[in-house]
Amino acid sequence: MTLFTLMSAAADLAAAMPAQIPNPAPVQPPGTGGFVTALGWIKWIGFALAGVALVIVAIRMFFASRRGEGGEHVGALGWILGGVILIGAGAGLVGALMGG
Repeated sequence: MTLFTLMSAAADLAAAMPAQIPNPAPVQPPGTGGFVTALGWIKWIGFALAGVALVIVAIRMFFASRRGEGGEHVGALGWILGGVILIGAGAGLVGALMGG
């Protein structure tokens, strides 16, 4: 067999394949509805607590800025925002794996 005949056979095979690959709709596995609901509640409670923590740190920064110590709370902001990122990423990853 020559390279030309192999390439011709490959082209004929590719032409015979279906043009559209089926893409089924995502379906949540049976019995996981309660878990997905609990995950949603945990996610929103985590975001609410992170929002409250941001407000508390902002208030502490406001009062500390009068004494010249406002910059010391910037590290706390980083930890809170990192927590928000982890909450969102974790919930998104588990939701994607569960099919929800």
